[in-house]
Amino acid sequence: MTVGPPTPPPPPTPRFIHYLDGEEYDDALAHLCIWVEHVLLPTYGREVTSSLPWCPRWWNHAEAVAQLHALWLTWQELTGYPGGPLGPANWHRDYLDPVMATLRDPAGPFAGCKAGVHRAKTPPTVETFAIDS
Repeated sequence: MTVGPPTPPPPPTPRFIHYLDGEEYDDALAHLCIWVEHVLLPTYGREVTSSLPWCPRWWNHAEAVAQLHALWLTWQELTGYPGGPLGPANWHRDYLDPVMATLRDPAGPFAGCKAGVHRAKTPPTVETFAIDS
């Protein structure tokens, strides 16, 4: 019986960006930016209008970062090995279309942003729950 070198462990599973901080977050965001700017927008980034907004500084919108990172993770999973021949079609139907519809909705995370102009958002306030004794 011939014994070969040990099989290397599989690469670590990517973690969702909101579980990261510091340098890990910055690195994940940099990789996400590359994918958004070189794959997603050139292929699927339709014209920006008031009914289909997009923010040029999308990385400043926490919801957009979360949605796009999840979309990128599924893209990696379904369009590469072992996604199979149906992987890309499933990615378009189940992930791309719903995420882009949510992001580009006039009431979505880019509401108020216009072509080439970012508008900072103020998140809703949260009151602390208190039990009266």
